Amino acid sequence: MSESDNPAAPTYAVLCRVDVGKAEHHACALDPSGAKLHNKALPNDEAALTAVLSGLTAHGRVLVVIDQPASIGAHDRGGPQPQHRRGVPARAGDAADR
Repeated sequence: MSESDNPAAPTYAVLCRVDVGKAEHHACALDPSGAKLHNKALPNDEAALTAVLSGLTAHGRVLVVIDQPASIGAHDRGGPQPQHRRGVPARAGDAADR
């Protein structure tokens, strides 16, 4: 069943992938046509990440995919929580891309 066959499936105006690193992160955001809305390094700073993600919401609903090495621990922060959260394991080939 495709998303178009399921009216209850969430739709997103922006896909944003955040590649997490110890010193800095990188965020790339695309609209449904594949146009880049954001594609640059970010400092390891919550305010900078929040500003980018908040800016992307001007385009509509944002799906954020976080790619982080298993060695960087995940923890839950306070504040607003996303409506949909899924864990996506890193692909083995991603390490060669860095």
